[in-house]
Amino acid sequence: MGNSQSQSPHAHPRFASASRAFTQKELEDLRSLFVSLAAQSQTNGHHVSLPVFQAYFQLHGPLSERLFDLITQKRKDGRLNFEDLIIAKATYEKGAGDEIEEFIYQLLDVDDDGNVTRSDLESVMITVFDSVFSPKRVQTGGSPKEEDLCFFLDSANFSENVHGNGEQSMSLEDSRRWFAFVPSVRKFLGSLLVPPDSGSLSPGRPGAQVPHLSCWNHTDSGEIILKEEYAWHIGGVLSEEELDQWKLLYHSSLSGLSFNTFLGSINNSEGPTILIIKDREGHIYGGYASQPWERHSEFYGDMKSFLFQLYPRASIYRPTGANRNVQWCAVNFSSEDIPNGIGFGGRANHFGLFISASFDQGQTFACTTFGSPCLSTANRTIPEVIECWGVVQKKQLEKQDAVRGTVLERFKEDRHMLNMVGLANSSE
Repeated sequence: MGNSQSQSPHAHPRFASASRAFTQKELEDLRSLFVSLAAQSQTNGHHVSLPVFQAYFQLHGPLSERLFDLITQKRKDGRLNFEDLIIAKATYEKGAGDEIEEFIYQLLDVDDDGNVTRSDLESVMITVFDSVFSPKRVQTGGSPKEEDLCFFLDSANFSENVHGNGEQSMSLEDSRRWFAFVPSVRKFLGSLLVPPDSGSLSPGRPGAQVPHLSCWNHTDSGEIILKEEYAWHIGGVLSEEELDQWKLLYHSSLSGLSFNTFLGSINNSEGPTILIIKDREGHIYGGYASQPWERHSEFYGDMKSFLFQLYPRASIYRPTGANRNVQWCAVNFSSEDIPNGIGFGGRANHFGLFISASFDQGQTFACTTFGSPCLSTANRTIPEVIECWGVVQKKQLEKQDAVRGTVLERFKEDRHMLNMVGLANSSE
């Protein structure tokens, strides 16, 4: 099937250019998908219905209806044809950055009134949460907890007035800033036309993966700061390989409030670590350290590290390039110019985030390293709980599986040898 053969005499004027965004194989695969979905829609193969569209892409509610409406050029006829699919995927997945951002911005306006209000975002986030998190995490009635929604919604800005009522509306620029703060949401909304079983490295569409949080035995979940919603938020910046499993390395209430214990616990980690602090004011924030925590008398690290807020609002702060003052880890220095403790960004004694080696005080200042504000209510803070998680990457899991496999094979060989000499079942 060539590109010209796929066009009808009444083809949409954008269809020809949209088709050129795909290879011949991709077009054939999309044609096969359309034919399959149209057959399920019982429309004599002419179009795809909304219920079949929702079932295939596993999306429901106002967000899925809004997506279907945008794909069908707002015809309001409930019919998605092959041209619609090609034009939408070319714009939404293969278009220029501005085109994709404009499409997603329109997607946020779920009631199609020309304004993106907080109620629109709430409706969007309900669908996102229902898709990302398992049913057991959703309250009776199918709605996530309001506090979890607010965690994301409160980081959004609404700078435009809505005529006729007191609501504020989000501008396109507001949406760009919001997505910079909550990249997990942007990643999910940018992949709605990717089938959940697309055969990627991990199950689910991009933006839907939540790391498995591996805690110690007999750990009370109520003592753990990092919950699934927080992990999903932090993971929005990370690669797919870093979203398999996060392992609890240190918890101040369980491990003891000791800097030496902390360093001993996290130095065993082969991969990046995630530091989380809950201070006495109830604010929760932290940093992702891409490099091991090692003793230095100055800043070190690379530009993969970042700061984040978890409560009362969700925000990610990535390096701005203004300087390379990324990680700080000073131990047993006697100079006041080299404060003992660990931290991120800013400058010595004026960090973006810092915990003293005594673990009884910290600081968080606005810093140009990450373009971050003060992460708490005051610059000087008192940590209440400190957690550190190790990011277990896939190559580490594969290495562990290989070692485990070798041991098991050796065990089988040993058992075989014992059986041969009649000792395998010996009681001595």
